[in-house]
Amino acid sequence: MEFSYADRAQVLVEALPYIQTYYQKTVVVKYGGNAMISKDLRRAVISDIILLKLVGINVVVVHGGGPEINAMLQKTGKESRFVNGLRYTDQETMDIVQMVLCGKVNKDLVATLNRAGGSAMGLCGLDGSMLRAKRRMEDGLDYGLVGEVVSVDPKPITDVIADGFIPVISTVAQGMDAETSYNVNADTAAAKIAVALGAEKLILLTDVRGLLRNQKDESTLISQVRVSDVPALVRDGIVSGGMIPKVECCVEAVRSGVRRTHILDGRIPHSILIEVLSHAGIGTMIW
Repeated sequence: MEFSYADRAQVLVEALPYIQTYYQKTVVVKYGGNAMISKDLRRAVISDIILLKLVGINVVVVHGGGPEINAMLQKTGKESRFVNGLRYTDQETMDIVQMVLCGKVNKDLVATLNRAGGSAMGLCGLDGSMLRAKRRMEDGLDYGLVGEVVSVDPKPITDVIADGFIPVISTVAQGMDAETSYNVNADTAAAKIAVALGAEKLILLTDVRGLLRNQKDESTLISQVRVSDVPALVRDGIVSGGMIPKVECCVEAVRSGVRRTHILDGRIPHSILIEVLSHAGIGTMIW
């Protein structure tokens, strides 16, 4: 399909009111899943982030790194173990998580942004005591060194933004209840960071279309959900499994002041731009 110059101009005209709306506002993007593994999708996400920054939108990237952690654990002969979908983290695993997330994954992502013409700076939750957490204790289950974020100090992030950089944040937190680091769920950390920054939007990139009425039928996408509708969707089993913590993160963010939250399919190239700068919108918006 060929686009004429008029078509291209119309795309830019359509984007203009959104650029004006979000100019100098903050958008937090949780980056992970296939969008992080596939080279083509990775390039699309990186270009989206740089473009948003260049038109005056403050983008904050919060990343995971599960596949990379799994690979390193396998290399060391250590088995990955999960409790209720969260990685059980003993001290040896925590050392690997910190090394991989704060080191290789974070710096590779920063380097990729910089090589593509952006200006990024890597941070982890330990820097400036940005993320502070306590050990997760729930239903008597032992998650090891998995933390619940207790507080976020946004100053390290806002300082980086003020200096003209794109902050890229790995989610290892400083312990408040012990002299240790904690492994923190990246979706949860992104929501807490969005609230602390007073963000306009929180975007969670996932490997599914969004919230579906029928998990086996992508045509049943629910495009908009009000926070007040969520309990009924949980009761009806529409919000289930791995989608529950993602939706809970979005609900918490909205109730704490973030205007819009989005669960987007990171498998779709340029899904961030389609959501932020077009009439179309994709995925599920929770507000």
